[in-house]
Amino acid sequence: MIDRRKLLVSGGALALGTLWLREARAQDARSAPKRKLRKALMLYMCRDGKSLREKFEIIARAGFEGVELDSPSPISREEVLAAREATGLAVCGTVDSVHWRKQLADPSAEVRAEAVAALETALRDCHAFGGDSVLLVPAIVNTTVDYKSAYERSQAELRRVLPLAAELKVKIGIENVWNDFLLSPLEAARYVDELESPWVGWHLDCGNIVNYGHGEQWVRILGPRLCKLHIKDYSRKRRDGEGLWKGFEVALGEGDANWKALMAALDEVGFAGWASAEVAAGDEAHLRDVVARMDRIFAL
Repeated sequence: MIDRRKLLVSGGALALGTLWLREARAQDARSAPKRKLRKALMLYMCRDGKSLREKFEIIARAGFEGVELDSPSPISREEVLAAREATGLAVCGTVDSVHWRKQLADPSAEVRAEAVAALETALRDCHAFGGDSVLLVPAIVNTTVDYKSAYERSQAELRRVLPLAAELKVKIGIENVWNDFLLSPLEAARYVDELESPWVGWHLDCGNIVNYGHGEQWVRILGPRLCKLHIKDYSRKRRDGEGLWKGFEVALGEGDANWKALMAALDEVGFAGWASAEVAAGDEAHLRDVVARMDRIFAL
């Protein structure tokens, strides 16, 4: 015969145990370190605002902490610094504005010299603005630049620039783009390591990679080489049905980037730092929506 008093006691203990376990888990969640990703935006994603200061104000109001600027640029350093001071928006980094036209791997020594000069300007601007890295496409493989030459020439030119990067304490962040170069995370890691400098790393574009790889795998392999993220999505369905570039015409969180797996991988390698949205340009309401989507992704 079942002893009802014992059953009630054991049931109560079980209930208390369950409550204790839930509270312990909640406490663990509260005390666990938060994911340290800071939201930034590429400047030209902000469609509104006539002056640089107005754009900075819109970006800050939308909820971003930082902004990425192109360099070299017709915008003066003085204007950038004034906008930064007036709004409190950090300039987290710069993007080499000529790396598609003037390659470090160009067959012409003259063009390579121009590419080096542009990268040095981007480094100096980044330092002046208080940023910590310059995004760079190091080479483009095509009919005039073969893969081996792209690899060797770009590394040779980067070695010329790395002393300046070290002096300024600004990293050069290599980005994965559709340039038919450094297509594997293993090769990407090797390319960085061979430069033997802490002032070169990887700027991982989480949307670009979806077309030919898996972001979480790149994160785990690149590990400490990661210096920044670009946040955008990509739809393989739209790519397959409408064309390659249509894959980008999807809102954050509605494409095929495996954000949950990518966030877990970032936690595993201990990444903390800037994550910049590179999305369709829009007004302040659009940018607020982008911030909300980034928050949801970063909370996964």
